[in-house]
Amino acid sequence: MPPPPTMKKIRRWQRTLILALLSLSVVAPLIFVSHRLNFLTPDGRRDFLDDLSSFAYKPDPLKLNAIEQESAEELEEPKQVVYKENDFGVAISNNSERTNDSEDSLTDGSRSNLLEVNEVDHHERQVEEAQQKGLSLTDGDKRNLNETVMHNLDISTNSQSTRSENIEVGDKQSDRKATRRHQNSRSQYRKVTNHKVEEIKDQIVRARAYLSFAPPGSNSHLVKELKLRIKDMERVAGEATYDSDLPRSALQKMRHMEASLSKANRAFPDCSSMASKLRAMNHNVEEQLRSQQRQATYLVHLAARTTPKGLHCLSMRLTADYFALGPEQRKFPNENKFNDPKLYHYAVFSDNVLASAVVVNSTVSAAKEEEKIVFHVVTNSLYFPAISMWFLLNPPGSATVHIQNMDNFKWLSKYSTSKKYDSNDPRYTSELNYLRFYLPEIFPALHKIVLFDHDVVVQQDLSGLWNANMEGKVIGAVQTCEESESSFRRMNMLINFSDPFIAKRFDVNACTWAFGMNLFDLQQWRRHNLTAVYHKYLQMGSKRPLFNTGSLPLGWLTFYNKTMVLDRRWQVLGLGSDSAVDGNEIEQSAVIHYDGVRKPWLDIAMRRYKNYWTKFVNFDCPLLQRCNLQA
Repeated sequence: MPPPPTMKKIRRWQRTLILALLSLSVVAPLIFVSHRLNFLTPDGRRDFLDDLSSFAYKPDPLKLNAIEQESAEELEEPKQVVYKENDFGVAISNNSERTNDSEDSLTDGSRSNLLEVNEVDHHERQVEEAQQKGLSLTDGDKRNLNETVMHNLDISTNSQSTRSENIEVGDKQSDRKATRRHQNSRSQYRKVTNHKVEEIKDQIVRARAYLSFAPPGSNSHLVKELKLRIKDMERVAGEATYDSDLPRSALQKMRHMEASLSKANRAFPDCSSMASKLRAMNHNVEEQLRSQQRQATYLVHLAARTTPKGLHCLSMRLTADYFALGPEQRKFPNENKFNDPKLYHYAVFSDNVLASAVVVNSTVSAAKEEEKIVFHVVTNSLYFPAISMWFLLNPPGSATVHIQNMDNFKWLSKYSTSKKYDSNDPRYTSELNYLRFYLPEIFPALHKIVLFDHDVVVQQDLSGLWNANMEGKVIGAVQTCEESESSFRRMNMLINFSDPFIAKRFDVNACTWAFGMNLFDLQQWRRHNLTAVYHKYLQMGSKRPLFNTGSLPLGWLTFYNKTMVLDRRWQVLGLGSDSAVDGNEIEQSAVIHYDGVRKPWLDIAMRRYKNYWTKFVNFDCPLLQRCNLQA
């Protein structure tokens, strides 16, 4: 029986209602979010990214341990330092306990990647906390935050492809400060973690002391055990400097060694014998140390008085080239300036080609009026061809160079300059070292002259020296009587004041001074006849010990009470003997002096000072390259 019409209408309305509700459930959401579908167009792309930035991301809590957390009261700009120094130090400490080489377990690339990921996670954590607090962000704030996140994501991508590059979280100065703090924290941590290494060394010393109590040739169980423990501990310690360098088995072997030492303590309970043995061992070690120090000092002095192979090669090549020239080619220009007293005359007495070249080149390069400079280089007959050839090939600009051979000084033969010295060091026995006491005879036409040692470098213009008022003094020099300075000297350090002649005529507390760069008034010198005074002390010193070997004590005696004090800025000393010369003092000084045995042309030179000397040598010169001379 068919349903009644009323039922048909009800069912039809039900189907219509259901269809309507279904349509509404589909169409209504589309209409509701239709304003968000414009991301499909180019203009809507930024709004889509804004929505994307609002998605919460759950970061890795382990990575966030290294990040300083902010309060959620207000979103802030990205922080430039993404880790705290203390946290980083803790991380290094934890890693050092897990691995033997924790200091180098992370490469630079992996460390920078960790910082990059942490920074991105930090910004997303800020967004999540802000949403949880119910904070509302303006479109501009969202856009700025999103741009920061996208920028950091780009940096992270680039860092993964180039692991050696460091991210720039802020300006470069902040990065350097963060790196410096990190390095300081690492160095501080490593300084306090060498206790185990020191304890191992102490255990080895104690074990050897106990072994010495055993009778010679003893092969007891305890002796065998101690020898075995010593070998084990020496193998464990190896070249270790810090506890992190020790293997994992170190602690266990230390416990075994301590147990063996306890057995030895019970076997040899006499504490006084143990103390005596340790004192004897300490004495032996100190004797070995002193012996090695004496040997090292001897080798350094041996190297100082030995001509390097490269310099010898250079001299031989230059000498051969010089004798290949004709007589006219060997002459230097501007010979009319050699004896002009109105010019600035400088002198250096040397048998070293490169040393002479540096003195001349540095003086000329620092001069304001180099055409007024006349440089007199005095050497012996052996090195005269080489030095002459060098300056013929390398003339110093518009300055004048005059090379002289001391063997051509006929007047020198009338002076008895011989003196027996208990030294094999050519620095003290060479006649060039004492030729400075004959300046008026070498330069009879000159009134003033500045004398350099060949181990100096000139850094500033020296024309101001020529206007100094000598006040009747003969020599201008920098004093060395300040006890706080490394260059400090006393008269009795080099002069024998126990001799009545010396004690009567000289004050032991008189202020000392240095050679190296000195201004001489030759007219006053001639007036006081100081060359004769020098010969007087030289002859007296040959008969009895009045002074040490060298020209400095003779200079103190000869120019006593005739020295004008120069300002300290004119010369700084110690670059050949003192490793702690103030860098600012070096930079401000007009002349730097490599006094001491560690000359800048030797392999034993102090590297921190060598650049002041090498910058005046052209190591690209073919002659230097053929002789394998390098900076």
